[in-house]
Amino acid sequence: MRRVVITGVGAVSPCGADAASTWAAVREGKSGIGPITLFDASQHATRIAGECTDFDPEHYIERKRLREGARFIQMAVAASQQAVDDAGFEPSDELKERTGTFIGVGIGGLDLIEQQANVLTTKGPRRVTPYFIPSTISNLAPGTVSMRFGYKGPSVTTTSACSSGAHAVGEACRWIQLGRMEAAIVGGAEASITGLGVAGFNSMRALSKRNDEPERASRPFDRDRDGFVISEGAGVMLLEERDAAMKRGARIYAEVVGYGATADAYHLSLPAPKHEGAQRAMREALHDARLDPRQVDYLNAHGTSTPAGDMLELEGVSHVFGEHAKDGLMISSTKSMTGHLLGAAGGLETVLCALSLRDEVVPPTINLDAPDDGTEGYDLVPHAARNHRLQYVLSNSFGFGGTNVSLILRRHD
Repeated sequence: MRRVVITGVGAVSPCGADAASTWAAVREGKSGIGPITLFDASQHATRIAGECTDFDPEHYIERKRLREGARFIQMAVAASQQAVDDAGFEPSDELKERTGTFIGVGIGGLDLIEQQANVLTTKGPRRVTPYFIPSTISNLAPGTVSMRFGYKGPSVTTTSACSSGAHAVGEACRWIQLGRMEAAIVGGAEASITGLGVAGFNSMRALSKRNDEPERASRPFDRDRDGFVISEGAGVMLLEERDAAMKRGARIYAEVVGYGATADAYHLSLPAPKHEGAQRAMREALHDARLDPRQVDYLNAHGTSTPAGDMLELEGVSHVFGEHAKDGLMISSTKSMTGHLLGAAGGLETVLCALSLRDEVVPPTINLDAPDDGTEGYDLVPHAARNHRLQYVLSNSFGFGGTNVSLILRRHD
């Protein structure tokens, strides 16, 4: 099959309004978590989140057109514009017909749904905006991006909870490998920091309630963790067929060489015992990349900071990587800084992995002050980033319903 490379990156995250500032904060181990300002959270058990406080949609979208898309769409557009500009991608009309948009979205326009439900209740059905439906449905993230750039290849939304963004990367990669596309905008976008969103996750006892120390709330693998921190944002890349990218002189961040996707078929929200489904996803990705597990240098863990999920992931990693899991494999969770972007997590974390390969830097797991029982022997890169020449990086993304994705990137020399 043909080879696929990453030639442009874009990001909107709690750590920064673009890929460069996000990566700088992650490298420095700076948390993007703070008090909720997007709504009045005073009555909620959780009052902290990873908001994109530096994001200004008017830098990318005319003010009069902002009403055409909910916040997650605006973030998708912003990150996509960054990725296209970063890649210097200026396709011909013919190439535009073979350029796709694959953007994963977990929930969609929850903010606008809440707002317009209130309008319906207080002002009646005639006052509901005609932009309500196209502004909230998930496929308008890639749809709006495709219209912005005139990309006429497949426009696809992958919706698989917290694996959505990673599925988008893997599926678009397959299309290019098989010759059905030449290039694609890929990644994820999400903006679900709303009263209903936070209340819903709180009712599941999933969120951290460390309200007095927001920067210390997301603490994967730490025995004092009490849940994940909900965040918003987008992580987007431009993928291209390798030969075409090299012919036009594109800068190449990394090559996408492995993709594995599985289902647990087990539980609504809990992973299968021993994270069996995740094990199969990692093995599929390794097989796809034709790699021995010992060749992987760094694993970007799903690592959400939940008591059950973190340790099950390490157990799954141990089964797949054997002795290498504790002897040479570096593992960290960038969610310790960004929080959990839900459907956008896989997109953002693939961007961070590509930048890790470029800069030969392994991002840290911050707030790992008291490693949980069972973490002994694992190199979880605590507190500070580490300089290390990387050849292969694996990134995990898992979601409710038992959906699992593993992606492998390779340095492109």
